[in-house]
Amino acid sequence: MTTEKNKVVIIGSGPAGYTAAIYAARAGLKPILYTGGQPGGQLTTTNDVENFPGYPEGINGPQMMMDLQKQAERFGTKINYGLVTAVDFKDYPFRLLIDEKKEVMAESVIVATGATAKYLGLPSEEKYANRGVSACAVCDGYFYRGKEVAVVGAGDSAAEEATYLANLCTKVHLIVRRGEMRASKIMQHRVMNNSTIQIHWNTETEEILGDDNGVTGASLINVITKEKETISVEGFFLAIGHKPNTEIFKGILDMDEAGYVKVKPGTTKTNIEGIYAVGDVADRVYRQAITAAGTGCMGALDAEKFLVSKEVENAK
Repeated sequence: MTTEKNKVVIIGSGPAGYTAAIYAARAGLKPILYTGGQPGGQLTTTNDVENFPGYPEGINGPQMMMDLQKQAERFGTKINYGLVTAVDFKDYPFRLLIDEKKEVMAESVIVATGATAKYLGLPSEEKYANRGVSACAVCDGYFYRGKEVAVVGAGDSAAEEATYLANLCTKVHLIVRRGEMRASKIMQHRVMNNSTIQIHWNTETEEILGDDNGVTGASLINVITKEKETISVEGFFLAIGHKPNTEIFKGILDMDEAGYVKVKPGTTKTNIEGIYAVGDVADRVYRQAITAAGTGCMGALDAEKFLVSKEVENAK
């Protein structure tokens, strides 16, 4: 087994990971970045990104990630296409296993593994991804202004997305599996008092309908009466939660009840000194490319300060 030693290893390659790489590389830390199973992260599944500063005409998601990668490489980041399959943070320097066969050592680690949106599991979700099916109303809602859309979910996220879309769309169908919502009382009040939102109680989605141009509607079924109905929508938004990609860190890094890595307020510091969490892996609230990039910057600066302090210690 080959072992390499590095000052900074970045796990993940979305906006957070690449931004951390840019800052770490410019600081002369010669970071190594492992892309993970989805190089570029969630934005590679987004056709148009119009809310990231600096792109007045918008930009294709995959192209944006390619640009960030090139910028990171320009300053000396080494990009490796591989998956970190295990970590050992008990001893220093830290150890990471790549693709279950190669071991690397790191004086600091920036975790940018992101989170994955939960889906219903319908074949049509994948078929119409980026053609009407979305897991982010803030990201994609603007494309459906003046149109009719649907939102699936019953928690605060679903209520927030339905309310957000109601300001843009002519009608929002909120599909709730049970006869009540899990959302906070204030969010339920906002939804129920918004005339643009129609709630479909005790309802599940059987299929998302569409044609060559994208989503055209959805087939619904009432789980109690078994009655079926078809709604005409051009946008279908999933708001049933996200799953942070933190499996390999369980029992090692402190996490909340949903599996998001806990960081010290105002920093990217985890419970282990020298390990930093950035982007959606530690953010269950905003989950935007711009906020991920911001924490990526913070992670690199936190790591740099830590490494400088280590050098001072060793020089004594």
